[in-house]
Amino acid sequence: MGRRIAIVEDDRTLRENYADVLRRHGYEVSVYSDRPSAMLAFRSRLPDLAVVDIGLGDEIDGGFALCRELRALSATLPILFLTARDSEFDSVAGLRLGADDYLSKDISLPHLLARIAALFRRVDAAGTDASAEDVIDRGRLRLDAKRVLATWGGQRVDLTVTEFWIVHALARHPGHVRSREQLMGEAQMVVDDATVTSHVKRIRKKFHSLDPSFDRIESVYGLGYRWSPEPG
Repeated sequence: MGRRIAIVEDDRTLRENYADVLRRHGYEVSVYSDRPSAMLAFRSRLPDLAVVDIGLGDEIDGGFALCRELRALSATLPILFLTARDSEFDSVAGLRLGADDYLSKDISLPHLLARIAALFRRVDAAGTDASAEDVIDRGRLRLDAKRVLATWGGQRVDLTVTEFWIVHALARHPGHVRSREQLMGEAQMVVDDATVTSHVKRIRKKFHSLDPSFDRIESVYGLGYRWSPEPG
């Protein structure tokens, strides 16, 4: 069988339609209608990727709660929100909770399949044999692409797969401005500018939790971001 995808969606018709499309494209799919049944299964065995709705039955924000629980089980499991709630507030909230992508249900099925494939490409890139380029040391920062592991001053930074590759893209070229489009390309994302901004904010917050003086990721107005080399 192919990669294992879990769909957590309370609308039976949508749930089965998504599952049917993904199965026809070679994925092994499991479906859940609510957060408790999904978590019961996930505690026994995690999927390779989770597609989650926000509203789950009586739980208006059940998908957000599920995302938090999944992140507690795995920092790197790809999580994709697929929801009718397309406000910027909900999108930012989902990304801040650790989701890798956030899509509206009006997205086309080919686009959905492309976004899922992009998430798996990032996972595959992390599983290749490490070379000199895959282990990056930038002062207190160390990135190990093979293990999708980032450390700052010897302390692990719990980055999602998407967050890791954004940091990797920046740290590979210290001092060079990387546009949002370049970050999307190097991190194999297809998202809008606001989504990239939300990811960067979350990355900074994670580094700040370990080091309140962290200031390596600089915003360059109108251009993008850069990794600032450490002095000395």
